[in-house]
Amino acid sequence: MTIKPLADRVVIKHTEAEETTKSGIILAGSAKEKPQVCEVVAVGPGGLVDGNEVVMNVKVGDKVLIAKYAGTEVKVDDEECVIVRQSDILAIVD
Repeated sequence: MTIKPLADRVVIKHTEAEETTKSGIILAGSAKEKPQVCEVVAVGPGGLVDGNEVVMNVKVGDKVLIAKYAGTEVKVDDEECVIVRQSDILAIVD
């Protein structure tokens, strides 16, 4: 099953969380935070949203930085994804 986001929505998936700290300490599963850097999986067409024209600035494959509690989590084919509005994306990571 695939997800096609509508309007200014973007489907993203979290990248893997760091397993160790910079000093080499291995983190337990409960100690890991959800990463805020995600990969774009699908992008809506943009268009007229709430009376304003929205141009989509992200594309599939981009790495993006999102707000910590942004979006709606969904599970598709045993894979967790998050659907966010483009305005919830803080930056594109190079």
